Amino acid sequence: MLERRQRGGPGRPQSSGGDGDDGNPLSAPGQPATMSIELESEEHEKCREAGEILAEVRDEAAERVAVGASHLELAEWAENRIRELGGEPAFPVNISIDEEAAHATPSVDDEETFGEEMINLDIGVHVDGWLADTAVTVDLSGNSDLAEAPAEALEAALDVIEPGVETGEIGAVIEEVIDGYGYNPVVNLTGHGLGHWEQHTTPNIPNRAVSQGTELEVGDHVAIEPFATDGGGKVREGNDEEIFALEREGSVRDRTARQALEQITEEFKTLPFATRWLDSSRASMALRRLQRNDIVHGYPVLKEEDGCLVSQKEHTIIVTEDGCEVTTQSR
Repeated sequence: MLERRQRGGPGRPQSSGGDGDDGNPLSAPGQPATMSIELESEEHEKCREAGEILAEVRDEAAERVAVGASHLELAEWAENRIRELGGEPAFPVNISIDEEAAHATPSVDDEETFGEEMINLDIGVHVDGWLADTAVTVDLSGNSDLAEAPAEALEAALDVIEPGVETGEIGAVIEEVIDGYGYNPVVNLTGHGLGHWEQHTTPNIPNRAVSQGTELEVGDHVAIEPFATDGGGKVREGNDEEIFALEREGSVRDRTARQALEQITEEFKTLPFATRWLDSSRASMALRRLQRNDIVHGYPVLKEEDGCLVSQKEHTIIVTEDGCEVTTQSR
């Protein structure tokens, strides 16, 4: 049964510039406009189905996180589990460790295992291009308060969502809760809308109070995603890059790059994909050539300062007449 939230019942972050300032993980330059879902339509049912699959996979994946477990095995298990349940991964499973906030996914030959760390799992599902997005922190580092801060901020944010609420108000609620724990929200990441075959659309949902915002309307399909940190509250791009997405249609002479582009266009369309998802044994080289031609763009891992920790919690919601429907709620 899907949970519906009403205002008064029991939050992804934003940079300080307001709703137009794009700090989304897995977002491309020039975000598409928000798409409203007609309630009780076929599209609504597909969003619900994606959320139901995702909630089950998220909860099962979190239980598999343990010291010594393999990053790659967990990511591949979760992605295959999504397919077993009737969905498709909307993007590669993100496994962010300690100071990492987003865009970290295992490489094809990754040998990393979990240690006594703060682990963030960010997972997405689509059903015929209709999306759900969720994230959870599994704390093996002994910093339970930091893990709890974004979870409580998310609950508080869901409590204020209704038609007419401004995104800046949601951000203010998130910021207040995280501040109350003694931590900082990550201000240059944001929550986001979800479109058809579009992982990030407007509106951006800030992780702090902002002066410029957007009013949510019935049918808005958005992901609310607080991040908390014991660092300064701003992430930067690292050097690692394993996630990519199609930027534009184009042609290349190199056969390996051309074959990779055919797979990207047919299988992933505009959604993000991992290097390890490509069939080519020379996938990294093919992607470099596609990047040089501005046909695909990459997502560098986003990180806080070394030695800091980042936690997150995310749900996907659809705004209803009296609150919101949380499509990724645990059943």
